Amino acid sequence: MKKDFYEILGIAKGADAAAIKKAYRKKALEYHPDKNPGDKAAEEKFKEAAEAYEILSDASKKAKYDQYGHQAFDGSGGFGGGGHGGMNMDDIFSQFGDIFGSAFGGGGGFGGGGGGQRRTKGSNLRIKVKLTLEEIANGVEKKVKVKRKVQAAGVSYKTCGTCNGQGQVMRVTNTILGRMQSASTCPTCGGSGQILDKKPSEADSQGMILEDETVSIKIPAGVVDGMQLKVSNKGNDAPGNSVPGDLIVAIEELEHEFLKREGENLHYDLYISFAEAVLGVSKDIDAINGKVRIKLEEGIQSGKILRLKGKGIPSINGYGNGDLLVHVNVWTPKTLNKEQKQFFEKNMTDDNFVPNPEKSDKSFFEKVKDMFS
Repeated sequence: MKKDFYEILGIAKGADAAAIKKAYRKKALEYHPDKNPGDKAAEEKFKEAAEAYEILSDASKKAKYDQYGHQAFDGSGGFGGGGHGGMNMDDIFSQFGDIFGSAFGGGGGFGGGGGGQRRTKGSNLRIKVKLTLEEIANGVEKKVKVKRKVQAAGVSYKTCGTCNGQGQVMRVTNTILGRMQSASTCPTCGGSGQILDKKPSEADSQGMILEDETVSIKIPAGVVDGMQLKVSNKGNDAPGNSVPGDLIVAIEELEHEFLKREGENLHYDLYISFAEAVLGVSKDIDAINGKVRIKLEEGIQSGKILRLKGKGIPSINGYGNGDLLVHVNVWTPKTLNKEQKQFFEKNMTDDNFVPNPEKSDKSFFEKVKDMFS
């Protein structure tokens, strides 16, 4: 079970952006790999803190997390990169290195220590994948074709003369408090520390070409509409000494013909005739993985809800399956022949046909209340 992001950073749920950033910097400095060489436990805590900060520092992601918890994101721990949302050290330093890099010589890259060459990260690609309810219930592997920018064969880069390969330029400003030094991204190389030296004719001005690639995406059971998954290093390359961006996969859930989804539960409307309601009947209904036979007792009432345990959608966090709720609806015929009409007219005042709900029969509003409680 994944740890709570607020607990990882040691802050309260109502913490503001400044407090979140301060808490992350403290944790990052404490568990930084340059400070804890070879310590795998510290490296894991370093990655945990980065994942927590990635979510909580983004207002929209934080709102989703506050409402849905880990289920709002990739509860399986990411794709293509193990745990921690698929983040690796290059991801962390490229995204958040400016927060703590200066405390370790400003290298910015993993193991840089005292001024190693900075690695830039390519831009992310975004795609939408449509899934049926059956695919969501069982998990699925999808193969998609994407167009990625990659460095062309034969392209070469050289060290940027403006920043001497550091990716940053230092500026000294005179203030009333004295001389202040600040760093900013190199305007010549864009932070990569390298500039184009030679390129083939088919490459663009940055030495890149477009290339088709088929990417396999393992989608776990239980994802929800709108959820975003990440496939690490399957986005665009960047020029020079770089790591690829990521492929962001947005989930779109296709509507099912018979089943309606509500979280991990499924709803099915079963229509039966008046005669079937009176006499009782066995019915085959469409569950998520095939037909299920249920038996309706004699005298079943319209509005009755039958709960089939474990026949719903799996929890993405591994907490078991939801249920299938079968809503019984007694169909009233709109037209009757003469003989049928005479039968009901004859029995209209019969005590057995007069509504007489038992105390155990819940009202419509009570049933709705039970569904949402």
